[in-house]
Amino acid sequence: MNWKRQITAFLAGQTITLFGSMLVQFAITWYIARETSSGLYVTLSVLCSFGPQILLSIFSGVWADRYNKKMLIILSDGGIALSTLILAILMARGASGIWLLFIFSAVRSAGSGIQMPAIQAILPQLVPKDKLMRINGITNSIHSTINLVSPAAAGAILSFGAFHYLLLIDVVTAAIGISILIGIPFLHKAKEKEAGEHAGYFDELKAGIRYSLNHSFVRKLFIFSTLFAILIAPCAILNVLMVTRTFGGDYWYLTANEIAFFAGAVIGGVLLSTWGGFRNRMDTFTLGIVVFGIFTFIMGFTYNFIIYLAVIFIIGIAMPFGSTPVTVMIQEKVEPQMMGRVFGLYSIIFSSFIPLGTLIFGPLADTMPIQWLMIASGILLTILGVVLRFIRSFYREGMPETV
Repeated sequence: MNWKRQITAFLAGQTITLFGSMLVQFAITWYIARETSSGLYVTLSVLCSFGPQILLSIFSGVWADRYNKKMLIILSDGGIALSTLILAILMARGASGIWLLFIFSAVRSAGSGIQMPAIQAILPQLVPKDKLMRINGITNSIHSTINLVSPAAAGAILSFGAFHYLLLIDVVTAAIGISILIGIPFLHKAKEKEAGEHAGYFDELKAGIRYSLNHSFVRKLFIFSTLFAILIAPCAILNVLMVTRTFGGDYWYLTANEIAFFAGAVIGGVLLSTWGGFRNRMDTFTLGIVVFGIFTFIMGFTYNFIIYLAVIFIIGIAMPFGSTPVTVMIQEKVEPQMMGRVFGLYSIIFSSFIPLGTLIFGPLADTMPIQWLMIASGILLTILGVVLRFIRSFYREGMPETV
């Protein structure tokens, strides 16, 4: 099986699995926001969705470097599907309560924490280096397309009040995705260094941390990614509160909100996959951050729902430009035997600091207009993008290595 057939089969399986997962993710977030209209409860939901992922990411990067990535993905997908099936059975038997959704969000988060470094670290084994930006752009477009379709599907199902049926769809899609992945004859454990097989987990983890801190580009990238993760929290997480408070709590408003964002993200991903971005990856990265920041700022002055949808659509276009180049630069510049750990640490950054940003901005959203938070974060994001562009030593690192 050549690389094109391998990556096509891999992405097909992951796409099917992702569709079911997104149905559940949207349903849980919407349910909590709609039932409580509380920044605190949305914040708690985010903490449950990211906390276990943070803890598992500490180890999962090591596992991705040490073990068979294919099996890690299969086992984590299977565990998520099993937990979803249990939740569906409990809800079908009459169980309810926000706390139940918090618990199962945490279980699903743990599965995601195991599989994400493995998925990110596996692409360079499947795809030629000069095709990484395009394949990551395609991957981003696929994910955004699923995120575009999922809200409409979730809204339609939830409008009939059949929450547990939605959960069962996730179980079925996970089973299909796992079956496809099992049939792909690749994704074996990367060759290890001679002493690596006998090193302990914490030794390998410390080696990954040392490597990241001593790697000038990775170290700087992690610092700026931390700031980015904190500052996008109002737009990325609290936008559902803005919709419910400003425009109404109907599921179809929430559906339109998600569709507008991910329609933009699909277009942004397609543009990036066909164009390939600027020659210097940092130009693409900083453009995404600046556009994201400017339109988050504009969102703070938006009280018409149609205009709001146009703004969130443009933010969606910017999102792949701010995320895909980071993945590609890590894949290009980090040694294969360290890549799982670096992606694990990168995952920890977003798993930790988006909730931290929500922990900062979420309670504030209960004490002041949420539009003020959009304005403040938009200004800071724009400044961050401009500063990044003019740090010359960091900017030069965005040039791809010549082969």
